[in-house]
Amino acid sequence: MTEYTDFHAPEGLRTRGTVLVVPGRGETRATYTRLGRRLAADAYRVRVVGAPDLDADDLSGALTRFGDRLAAAAEDAAGDEDGFVRPLVLVGADTGAAAVAALLGRKGAPSAVLPDAVVLAGIPGTAAGPVGGWEDELDVRTACPAHRGTLTGDTGIRRGALDEAVPEALLAAAYGGDIGVPVLLLTGDADPLADREALVRTAKSLPRARLSVVRDAHHDVLNDMQHRSVAAEVVTFLETLRNELVPVVTVDSSAW
Repeated sequence: MTEYTDFHAPEGLRTRGTVLVVPGRGETRATYTRLGRRLAADAYRVRVVGAPDLDADDLSGALTRFGDRLAAAAEDAAGDEDGFVRPLVLVGADTGAAAVAALLGRKGAPSAVLPDAVVLAGIPGTAAGPVGGWEDELDVRTACPAHRGTLTGDTGIRRGALDEAVPEALLAAAYGGDIGVPVLLLTGDADPLADREALVRTAKSLPRARLSVVRDAHHDVLNDMQHRSVAAEVVTFLETLRNELVPVVTVDSSAW
């Protein structure tokens, strides 16, 4: 069984960069099929990996193994080309986002993978409480009927995963690390698992970070009702990154 799910740029178009997507608690690679196809349509090479295995008793070792796995996924994504196409961007959701942030923010522990930027979506807060049954979990995750159907029909989904405690050390590292690359933080303003104040502090503490809040979006901010606008925000970030963080489009005058 393959370790990855891949999405390629349309034939005839030059690949504009490489995106590795890291799922969160309970999710499978199939959760990000819609996002992968949409980013690939804009000529990005997208690879979805498995969710990280976060051993609370050996977090440092778990992060090292996670970094090695990401590095292998990036290198293998090159195919017949001379290395993978940069910029290399890591997109993480939930604990996948926390693991990416913790991995890159570690001091004195070099990462096996050196991305050019990261997108951190739906990082959970430290005070998140129990979610409840499956219908309750779906309500926490998303209001999107298509995404709810995808989650319900996926036999690989671990129902109840959002009730699993996130290691405190992981969240401390995710919120307090010094990430040295541009960061796009995404959160839904209807996400009951988010810690908005912590996200604001983290965004302000990093030299090149942007916090984008999605109106009415739930925990699965990459896959909720606003998924088109969120994907557009990610693509805008990718294109800005290719332009040395200079916005490609600016508003000169607007009546709305």
